[in-house]
Order: sequence, then C-alpha cells, then structure tokens
Amino acid sequence: MKNRYLTLFACLFVFQLQAQVDRSVLPKPGPAPTIEFTDPATFTLENGLKVFVVPNDKLPRVSFYMILDRDPLFEGEKAGLTSFVGDLMMAGTESKTKDELDEAVDFIGASLSASSTSISASSLKKHQEKALELMTDVLYHPVFPQEELDKLKKQSLTNLAASKDDPDYLASVVSGALVYGTDHPYGEPLTEETVENVTVEDVKGYYNTFFKPNIAYLAIVGDIDEEEARNLVDKYFVSWEKADVPEFDYPTPTPPSENQVALHDRSSAVQSVINIAYPVEMHLPNDDYMATRVLNFILGEGFNSRLNGNLRETKGYTYGARSSFGSDKLIARFSANTSVRNAVTDSSVYEMLYEIRNLAENGITEEELEMAKANLSGRFGRSLENPNNIASFAINIARYGLSKDYYSSYLQRLDALTVEDINEVAKKYMMPENLYITVVGNGAEIKEGLSRFGEVRLYDETGKEVQEIELSDADKTASSVIDDYLAAIGGKESAENIKSAKVEMSAEVQGTKLDMVALHDMEGQRMIQKVLMMGNEASKTILKDGEATVSGMGQSQTLTDEQYEDLKMASLWLIPELYYETMGYTISLDGATEIEGQPAYKVVISNPTGGKVTNYYSMGSGLKLRSENQISGETTYKDYQEFEGVKIPVSMAIKSPMIPVPLNSKVNNIEINVSLSDQDFE
Repeated sequence: MKNRYLTLFACLFVFQLQAQVDRSVLPKPGPAPTIEFTDPATFTLENGLKVFVVPNDKLPRVSFYMILDRDPLFEGEKAGLTSFVGDLMMAGTESKTKDELDEAVDFIGASLSASSTSISASSLKKHQEKALELMTDVLYHPVFPQEELDKLKKQSLTNLAASKDDPDYLASVVSGALVYGTDHPYGEPLTEETVENVTVEDVKGYYNTFFKPNIAYLAIVGDIDEEEARNLVDKYFVSWEKADVPEFDYPTPTPPSENQVALHDRSSAVQSVINIAYPVEMHLPNDDYMATRVLNFILGEGFNSRLNGNLRETKGYTYGARSSFGSDKLIARFSANTSVRNAVTDSSVYEMLYEIRNLAENGITEEELEMAKANLSGRFGRSLENPNNIASFAINIARYGLSKDYYSSYLQRLDALTVEDINEVAKKYMMPENLYITVVGNGAEIKEGLSRFGEVRLYDETGKEVQEIELSDADKTASSVIDDYLAAIGGKESAENIKSAKVEMSAEVQGTKLDMVALHDMEGQRMIQKVLMMGNEASKTILKDGEATVSGMGQSQTLTDEQYEDLKMASLWLIPELYYETMGYTISLDGATEIEGQPAYKVVISNPTGGKVTNYYSMGSGLKLRSENQISGETTYKDYQEFEGVKIPVSMAIKSPMIPVPLNSKVNNIEINVSLSDQDFE
C-alpha cells in the first residue's frame, strides 16, 4: 500500500511540473557535439597514387573506389566523348570479352564499374583479390571494341533525340550555354554531329592521357586493416606508371550586367519550364560555403522553403519550386527552377525574382535559421552512417587542401552561424538584377508577358541564339502563306483531286521495327491509322462519324469531342491546308522563325473548341517544314517527292507524347485515290 501511494504522489508531482512548462516555446538546442573521426590510414605510392583505408567490419565486404582528379575537359567537336569511356573500358579486356568479364563479376557476386573519371569494385571479403584482379584488368588492359562504340553511339543518339522533347533538358541546355558559354566545358552543347565524330582512337587517346596514378585517389572501405590494404595495393597498383597529365584554364564566366530573358519556343507546350541562374565562384574551401548551404535551404531546398511556399502553397502556380547553390573547383552556379501553366509564366518569374530580391535586401529570420541548422545537421549526422562518406571526407581534405578538422568541426561551424552571417552572405551572393531567365514554353502565349523582365531572345535546342526573322513581306498574311504552300506542292487544283490515299510507313524504335498504315478518306471525313509491331497490331486510331477511337493492348478509348476536333485538325486529311477554310478554322500569321536553318513563316491554326496546330512554312520554297500540336506532338517534314502531280514528304521525324522516343519514319508507298469501303474503317 505504501508503494502505491508513493507512485501516485510521483505521478501528481510530474503532472504539476509538466503543467508549468510552456509548450508553445521550443526548447533551446544544446551545444553542437564534437564529432570524433577515426582518421583513415593514408599513404602514397611512388607513382603518386594516394590511398585511403577506412576499416569497417560490420559486414564481410570490401569496396575499392578510385577517382581521377583531372581538370574539366572541353570536348568541342567531340562532345560526348567522355560519356563513352567507362562503358568501352567495361566492354572487354585483352584476356576477356565483355560477356566473359560480366560472367566473372557475377560468379563472385561482385560489382564492377567504370567512368571517364572513376573505376570501382566491391565484393565479399573472401573474393576481394579476385575483384581487384578484374578491376585492374579493366584499368590496365581495355581493348575498346569498335562494335561496342557503334552501339553506344546509337543509344546516345536515341537518348539525345528523346531529350530534345524534354522541356527540363532543353531548359538546362539553354541555361548552361548562357551561364557558362558554349566554349566552356560546362556549357558546350551535345549534338548528333559531335556524337558521330567520336572514334575509338579518340577514346583510346583519352584513356592513355588521363588514366594515370599521379592524379588518382583510391579509397578502400570495409572489412580490412591497413597492413592488408598496403599489401593489396603493392601487389596490384605499384607497377602502374605515372605520366604528365595536361591541365586546362578557362575564362571565368561572370553574371550578366542586367537580367536577360532567353526563350526556347515550343508551340505545343501547355506548361512553361523556368530556370533562373547565374555563375558563382563557390567551393568547399570558401569561407562562405556553409552559409550558402543554409541560405539555399531557406530559399528553395526544403518543402517549407520560401520559393515553394510562395509558388506552390500561396499562389498555387506549381507542384514545386526549388533552388540550388552549386559547389565546384572551377565554377559553380546558383539556379532556381519550376514548371507552371502558360497563363502564369510571367507571374511565376516575378514571384521568383521577388523571393531572391527579398532575401538579398531583408535577409532571414531566427526561426528559419534554426530550422535550416536542424535539417542540415541531421543530414550530416546520417551521412556518417556510411563509411564510404568517411573515405570521401578524407579524399576531399587531400584534394582541396581543407583543414584536418574540416568535417569533425562541421556541426560547431554550422551552429556558430548567426542571422547576421547569413544576411551578409545573402547580400553578397543573391543577384536579383544579374540573372539569366530561361523559359521553355509556348512563345505565342508567354513571350509578351516575359518582356516585362527584359528583351526576350530566342534560343534553339543547342543553346544557340536564334535571330528573330522579320517577315519578308509586310503585307504577308496567313492565307497567302497557305496559298504559297499549295502552289509549292503542285497547285490547289491538283491537291483537291486527291480524294483518298493509302500511306505505308516504317520506323524503328530501339531496334524494333514498326510499320504504319494510314487510310484517308477526304470526302467521307474518315481516317484510320494502324501501327504494327513485328506484324502484330500494336495500336489503332479511327476518326469517323464525328468520333475518334484509340485502341491498343486490348483496351479501347473514345476520345472527348475536344480531343476529336484536335486530332481531326492534325491528322484527318493528307493535305489539311485544303480544308482550313471550309471547316471554319481560324488561321493567323504569328511572325517568322528559323526551322533547321531555314527562315519560316509561323502560322497558327485554331479550331472552334480552342485546339491549335502550329505550322511552319519555308520562306524560300513555300513547303511545310514542321507541324506542332498538343495532341500529336511535333512532326518535321523532309524529302518531298511527287505523287500524281502533288509533292508529299516521305521522311518525317515525329516526337509524340504518346511514344517514349522520337520516330524517324520513312514513307515506303503512297497510293492516291484508292477505293475505300466502310469495312476499311472498322
């Protein structure tokens, strides 16, 4: 009974004590803890290879990770070269084919990889020597097979074509070209031509130049001690011969003297991708480095950041807005980005500039600082759980000349930052008047609004400025452009004589051949298109009786009336220009631009339901060069040939939201005025 009363008394005492605590006030954080690192064992071979050993016996595994500390490389006409190096090194050695190498790695349950600046291997402790044998075989004896390069180049070209339909990729290319310049390693464009220029000899030359021990750092992490690591390194790396490695200097990019607006026009875009950026000198040894991490977290890194809170939570313009503050020995950049509806593009840019300016002029609050510190310190603490990060810390100290306690004092230095420190850094690095504002979107809808931030300049998909082309004739109209096109393909009368057509095309997607057959019944306003894969029907689109049906993979869907009207405008007719007027479409001339090096008129066609198609017609030949539509995507027309007196393009590059990669299709056969029945459109 006595113990029972004592327990009750204790509970009442605790309850009264808790009642006196003000829970509306966060408890003050204690002092930042000191982190005690066990310094990795470090030694350097006579050939210059620097080795770091981090013992960790929690698992019976050992990892070997080597990096090359070379200067950034400007690849110029060979842009894309370095992306092939690692895969080609892994494509076979003097003693093993690629399949044999892969089989040997799999047999011991290891991993092995390489890139243009690294090579690594990881395995169970008992297989560490075999893993090292495979790793050094790749390091010392790669054979760079031509057939593998051909395959890699083909994949790269396919990926590049797909990327050109990705607005985020396009924004990064244009922004990079502006921030760094196209003659800088970080701003040079990757193109089909530069990829095709790369040869096996180029890859061999890169390997022979840069894979040298005197610029290499090797981290050994896992169930191993220093003595054992030294024995392995002596056995496998002592014979690696050092050599002089070239160094490179580049002009340091600077922010623009005033805000500049860059637009990559995509008429089919329903959203705008916004990227605001400028170059900044920032790296680990910089005294302001840690403060810029805090600054960026508050501006645009966390979910509760200012950019996200403004554009997402308050305005509802986007699903997310973020910023980043880079770190690089050569040159870094600050950037802020988001994706928004066309209608709020300029408003979103305004709000982003407001947040950057407000941070520079008015600084941060104590509450924001404490939240950032808590997040960053927690992130750093979690990073210590990975022994690979401990090795990276040691390598960074050696590579960049950091103080020995750079990482062990991390939390104390973070904790010591004050509101005044961050505000001073904000004034120094936030540049609301010296920005490159890059937008990828529908120029017809967003260009005028963007002009409030400065002169809007146009850029292509490689980051090259495109000069706005003046109309060759001030009296030119959309109707006259269409008339010129009909004349260029053989005349309106000849085109009107085409009442029906059967078009057979083929294309290839990642090695798989596609066949496409389309029937057009102009008089009956019917169209059917089938896509066949290896002889089997993959999809089918039918337009007839005022409806559109799309089927494939056992599923069928009837499109909405608006979708039908959009698809009808884009795909129903073989020569749709004949029917714009009779269908009640509105056509307007929206200036001129450049399409694949040719000056072209830009004509916007609108249907009564609000759907749009944008066509581009050559100022020189009058022929249609490209068509853009939100439903069917973008089609570029090439190689016009004559059929029954009418010129029709037989080569088309198609980028569609309905297919994962662009299609380069070829017309194999066209039959004009074929006999069609109702059964053909079932």
